[in-house]
Amino acid sequence: MQLQSRPSSIQLSPLAINRPLLMIGHGSRDREGRDAFIDFAAAYEALDPSRPVIPCFLELTEPSILEGVKRCVEQGYTDLSALPILLFAARHNKFDVTNALDAARLEYPQVTFHYGRHFGITPSILDLWRDRLTALDTPDYPRADTVLLFVGRGSSDPDANGDVYKLARMVWEGSGYQTVETCFIGITHPRLEEGFRRARLYQPKRIIVLPYFLFTGVLVKKIADITAQQQEEFPEINHVCLSEMGIDPLLMQLVRDREIETQLGQVQMNCELCKFRLAALGDGDHSHSHDHGHGHHHHDHDHPPVDPYADPQAYHQRIWQVP
Repeated sequence: MQLQSRPSSIQLSPLAINRPLLMIGHGSRDREGRDAFIDFAAAYEALDPSRPVIPCFLELTEPSILEGVKRCVEQGYTDLSALPILLFAARHNKFDVTNALDAARLEYPQVTFHYGRHFGITPSILDLWRDRLTALDTPDYPRADTVLLFVGRGSSDPDANGDVYKLARMVWEGSGYQTVETCFIGITHPRLEEGFRRARLYQPKRIIVLPYFLFTGVLVKKIADITAQQQEEFPEINHVCLSEMGIDPLLMQLVRDREIETQLGQVQMNCELCKFRLAALGDGDHSHSHDHGHGHHHHDHDHPPVDPYADPQAYHQRIWQVP
């Protein structure tokens, strides 16, 4: 069972500064995932058409960040906001997007970039998930007999993985659900199958799977497929898989908040537990700031990627290493 997100229903006044917004998505091999992000950007621009919103992607699909910047320049702009539509401040936000923007600066030295903040943990996101969980309430499956299974993407940044656990806990606090288990679909551990095993230990009548993703794609569909397999294998438990966040008025308002931050110069990031910062403190060979001029890791997507973190012990041995 999957629920669809609500259509956007808010209105936004024009911003004080007519600065285009370069909206940067992660990117997906999945065509539906790519189109979902493009639709999200179009829906946001429609709320305030006073300046262009240019969607682009970090990897896996086109247009690239550099191509997005080129579009802004072709329209005559030399001052733009760049906003990562990313949930947590992991490697992509700290390393890869900033590296792509550095390359764009070299290509277009006349352009001034104002880099915005990722979404992070916010009241609006908590409200979004609480609303969607409330829509699932039924007398047949009381919350006291229901386990939440919170599924993150998984990151090679321990700081970002810790934020997933924090958010899962905040969704659960005061909810009345029996408990919440947190797991990941890739890279880190525990993986989704282990999450289901742990959830069953509570002998629930229902397991609600909450994929913590903005848009559909390969991983979201994989979560739904595994949930369907679990339903077949354990038919005595009702399994419900929520949809990704998608186009939601609460997210539209959050994007506006982040865009205003870039215009006011009020962007702040928490670096205390960033492994890149810790590496910089440990020796002088690493430089760290949130303008990160570090290299981008490239993927060969012509063949199924090897999972370097499949073994938990191998994961522990390398997770605090800085690439």
